[in-house]
Parts: sequence; structure tokens; C-alpha cells
Amino acid sequence: MKLGIVGLPNVGKSTLFNAITKAGAEAANYPFCTIEPNVGVVTVPDERVTKLHEIYNSKRTIYATIEFCDIAGLVKGASKGEGLGNKFLGHIREVEAIVHVVRCFANDNIVHVDGRIDPASDIDTINTELLLSDMEILDRRIQKTTKMAKADKQLQSELDLLNRIYAWLGDGKNARAMDLDEDEEAFVKTLGLLSYKPIIYVANVSDDEVADADNNPYVQQVREIAASEGAEVVVICAEIEAEVAELDDEERTMFLEELGIEESGLDKLIKASYSLLNLISFLTAGEDECRAWTIKRGTKAPGAAGKIHTDFEKGFIRAETIAYDKLMEVGGSLAAAKEKGFIRSEGKEYVMNDGDVVNFLFNV
Repeated sequence: MKLGIVGLPNVGKSTLFNAITKAGAEAANYPFCTIEPNVGVVTVPDERVTKLHEIYNSKRTIYATIEFCDIAGLVKGASKGEGLGNKFLGHIREVEAIVHVVRCFANDNIVHVDGRIDPASDIDTINTELLLSDMEILDRRIQKTTKMAKADKQLQSELDLLNRIYAWLGDGKNARAMDLDEDEEAFVKTLGLLSYKPIIYVANVSDDEVADADNNPYVQQVREIAASEGAEVVVICAEIEAEVAELDDEERTMFLEELGIEESGLDKLIKASYSLLNLISFLTAGEDECRAWTIKRGTKAPGAAGKIHTDFEKGFIRAETIAYDKLMEVGGSLAAAKEKGFIRSEGKEYVMNDGDVVNFLFNV
């Protein structure tokens, strides 16, 4: 899973990136500090994997991961090349989802590219550049399809949809907010539209507001905009996340409790990312290895087996599976789980659940 962190210059993108990846990307108080996208791979915290490792004393323990890309700050005119905009838009095109960091704090020592704190305007600036880029792509596609439709009348429905999307974007609305049927969604996904990519808005607040974000008017602006798009908002203080990143687990818990924060911004962002992309994890466990595997919700057993190895999917026989909670009821003992009838034998039509602990049987 690859997510791109975007936003205007000096909104806290690189500070947040540094905090959640500990990758050391440069964070400076001037626009275009980030030119090439910094990339960091983040381990997804999962107490289930940790517990299974303790039970089986596994030689290897592998958690699921998320790849974050810190993409340079966009400015007005990016779709026309301003601020190296075309290059930056190209980086956004390569990610599965967008994490849009919005500045929701006032600080005279950190300059804002527009000289004011206005989340709604900031969001509009970014969205407008994505829309303009998308409309340019659609315009070329419409011209091409119009010519082809003269000889192939079956393309008329495709052309009608393209024109409908173009008009929608022209009204300043993101493609992801369109009401599309299943076939239309499948087609739109092939267009590579930036405004169709799933998005999470990250409201970056000051350290004294993170525990009481509901009273922050800037955060409320972001939430209202996100609600109109069906998007999610995660409230984070990038400065606090930078401090948290330097602490061990016990110190981190105590630090967050003192601030009145239930979970770190990274944990909230990971949960929101999984939800946004409709992802779940299944688990494999044993003395050799304990591991979390990320799949799309709704994936059937053979497809999940294919995440481990393509041979597992091709030669799939069945999946011996047990819910993690059920396995914990018997202290992680597979023998005890079998005695109680907790382990199920599932076939090719079985749809995987989050937290399934599974052993796949297959023909070589």
C-alpha cells in the first residue's frame, strides 16, 4: 500500500513524514524544501502478531507495512507547471491514496505560502490543481473517443460518461464524489484521475489543541469539506508525533496519557488508511514465522493464499482457519483449538475475515 502525503508548502507534511517513518526527510521553513518525494516504509502496529510471536517464539516476525511518500508542496498553477507542478502531480499519480495535510494552527514563526491560515482555501487550491490536471486528461480522451465513435457507435456510451465526468469536474467537484454504478466505476478507475483517488484529510493542529480539536474552528472547516466528499479526517499534531517517535513503547504510552491522547497520530492514520482502501489482515503463525498479510476486504481464500505465493493460489485445496480471538481462548494452542472444534476447513468460496489465522493446503 502506497500513500502520498500532499499539501501546500509549510503545512507540516515533512515533519509528519519524519515522525511516522523516522526517515529523516528534510523539514525546513521555506517552500519547495521537498523536490523529489521522500519514501518511507512504516510497520503497521498489530498486537495480534506480537502475541502470536510470544506464543510460538517464532524465528521471524513480520508485520504488515505501509509506504508513505512525502510529495513536495503544491501551489496555485501546479497543473500548468508552476512550482515544478507537473513533476509533483506525476508523483501523486503513482500512489494508491492521498493523505492531504492541512494546516490548522497559527504560528507567526512558520510562514504560510499565502500569508494566512485558511484551511478551506488551502484545500481548494490543491483540489483545483488536481481537477485541472484531470480535465486536461479528459479533454484529450474525449477528443480521441469522439473521432472513434463516428466509426464505432458502441463507443457513444463511453463518450457520454466522459463528458459527464468532465462537466462534473468543471463544477469544481472531485471525481471521487460522483454517483457511479459498478461498470462506470470500473471504467473511471482506468482513467487515472487524481481527483478520483481515495483521500484522507489530516488536520495538523498545535500541541495545545490536539486533545480538544472539536473546538478548533479550522478543524471544523476541514471536517465539513471532507463530509461533502465522503472523506475521513484525522487530527494530528505533527510536532507531538515527532516527539513520540523518539520514545520507546512504555514512554510513548505515558506521554500520550499525559496529553490526554488515546492513540498516536500514526495509529489513527493507519486505521483510517486501512478503512479508506477497504483493507484487512489475515495472519499466519508458527515456530518459523508469524506474519500479517494485507488483502482487500472480500478476498476469497485462494486469492489470500496467492498473497503468500502464486503456487498456493494455483494449487489451492482448502484453508484451515480460526478466528484470532478463538485461538486466544485456548491460549494459542492449535491442538486445543482442534479439540474444541474452533478450526474450520474452508473451500474456494470462503471470504477471508480480518484476523483469520490460517494454514493453506495446496497441490504443488
